[in-house]
Amino acid sequence: MHIKLKKFYSDPLLDVMDFLSEVTLDFPNAISFATGSPMETFFDVESSIVALDRFVEHRARITNKPRAVIFNSLGQYNRTNGIINDLVMRHLAIDEDIHVPPEAIMVTSGYQEAMAILMIGLFDPLTDVVLVSNPTYIGTTGLAKILGVPIVPIHMDEAGLNIDILLAALEEIRLDGKRPRALYEIPDFNNPLGTSMPLSTRHELLQVAYENDLIIIEDNPYGMFAYDGKRLPTLKSLDKDGVVIYIGTFSKTIFPGLRMGFLVADQQIESENRLLAEELSKVKGFTTVNTSPLLQAMVGGILLESNGSLLPIVESKLQFYRTNRDRMVARLAEEFGGDLGGHIRWNRPSGGFFLTVTLPFTFDEQCFRICASEYGLLCCPMSFFSLDHARDHQIRLSFSYVTLEQIDEGIRRLAQFVRDRLFG
Repeated sequence: MHIKLKKFYSDPLLDVMDFLSEVTLDFPNAISFATGSPMETFFDVESSIVALDRFVEHRARITNKPRAVIFNSLGQYNRTNGIINDLVMRHLAIDEDIHVPPEAIMVTSGYQEAMAILMIGLFDPLTDVVLVSNPTYIGTTGLAKILGVPIVPIHMDEAGLNIDILLAALEEIRLDGKRPRALYEIPDFNNPLGTSMPLSTRHELLQVAYENDLIIIEDNPYGMFAYDGKRLPTLKSLDKDGVVIYIGTFSKTIFPGLRMGFLVADQQIESENRLLAEELSKVKGFTTVNTSPLLQAMVGGILLESNGSLLPIVESKLQFYRTNRDRMVARLAEEFGGDLGGHIRWNRPSGGFFLTVTLPFTFDEQCFRICASEYGLLCCPMSFFSLDHARDHQIRLSFSYVTLEQIDEGIRRLAQFVRDRLFG
């Protein structure tokens, strides 16, 4: 029997996620600036398992139930929207200045489920459009393509999202008879660019969203990884009009194997005394039923141990990532001086895991494979994350999953690749 697949399978964008996850298996001896994974040396999985017991003690105490009852309940189906909402609520208030009731929070199986629930629950593919900063995280654009939701890319400049282009796009979408339903954005240390949205732009974007009945879906996996000065407030913490739906994750702050995130949707449902997160539980009930209670208990125990804040956990990692960023920027300056001076540009992100390098030639998948196989270096073409060809001369370099020695050698190999490409 031959199966005819849906059209979206032929879209090359859908190959990128698996490619990024498995590329190190194809080139096991190459230095990888491709993966955005956190460094495993900071994982404390054993202590996290022990933290489960702390959560059980907490629940037994506040419910006045025996420990055995609480433990066994973790093996059962449980509340659709989560069992640690009160602890996530406290974390958001302490670390992000976001103040919402626990009913406004849905605990999800990572960012991907949160975004899938929003795509399914809020978008009508026949009339609605999702706007995305371009380039952007492919997990979002890939989901939109799978679900048939039309995508409109909004150009990113050196400072991030361009508001004038956003306004023009909103008008064009409406003239086309469609509804611009939501904008997806990573304001803090954007993946893939490494940019951070200025405070003035954050205020301007919130006003534009309010005036245009536009939802902002704020994705914030990297916001706590700020290396220079004071962190900027999230869009959600600045939101006075209820235009922002916020997505957070524990993948970077704790570790990704938890596959746990959450969304905050405190908007009121028309004609009902319910919040959007509560209504979206109808969608989650038909996706994962509920997020693993055992894994939630682990996260809950960690939050209890740290008194609701993840800052102490992140603080121990900041120096490593900051040092890696500084080393990569310094090595770029050293290697791309001299005969390569003026040919290459790069940014210096103030946080996160990524930076952008602009080359004087197109860096496509063929270049990627040559760089990997002949020079022993993995780095991502920015075209993997872009919906047009405006970024074909750029690459994304990640500094989160490498040692200083690997950074030194990797940038040397990149410079040699560029020299050979330019000068033969």
